[in-house]
Amino acid sequence: MRKIRIIEHISLDGVIQAPGGPEEDRSGDFAYGGWAAPHDDPEGGEAIVAAHGDDFDLLLGRRTYDIWSGFWPNAPKSPMADAINGATKYVATHRPKTLAWGPVEDLGADIVEGVRRIKEKSGPHLIVWGSSTLTPVLLEHELADEVMLLVFPVLLGTGKRFFAESTPPRANSRSSAPRLCPRALSSAPTSQTGLCGPARTNIYVAPLQPAQQP
Repeated sequence: MRKIRIIEHISLDGVIQAPGGPEEDRSGDFAYGGWAAPHDDPEGGEAIVAAHGDDFDLLLGRRTYDIWSGFWPNAPKSPMADAINGATKYVATHRPKTLAWGPVEDLGADIVEGVRRIKEKSGPHLIVWGSSTLTPVLLEHELADEVMLLVFPVLLGTGKRFFAESTPPRANSRSSAPRLCPRALSSAPTSQTGLCGPARTNIYVAPLQPAQQP
């Protein structure tokens, strides 16, 4: 069975919206796009590349798919760009006929059953980025196998969050504390009552940079 790995840039208050740039996702009048960029560092980049592995497909919500389809096909050539463009994109969408960036396949009308179907297929593991509507579904139905949170020292106060407001209370009963320094990639296996259900949780804490407004 294929495994699902969720990777997110996340603020201290749980926001995952538009970490990469000001025009990435302005929905909800979000004004802080690009908040992660000032804190990027080589160790975080290495951790992201390692988390993708040598071979992977993508599992994406429709908005994230649309954002990426406007960037990656025209991105400078690199091993990561080649891998992302060549990966099969499995997309949660109500408009499957408009999926132009391939190879691509929609999950169907029942998102949960669609994810279960592709997990049972042979193939590389599945990477989830962004997709703030899809990730709560994966966590609620215990379909994610691993979560990698890249935590940035930023408070935003608004924006799409990793955990939805309807997320039931949980205690992370078996987590080890991450180290607050570069190269701090902490593997924290969780139990069924963990923050991410049964999913293994990896936390990378970005190093502090000089204080500035987001």
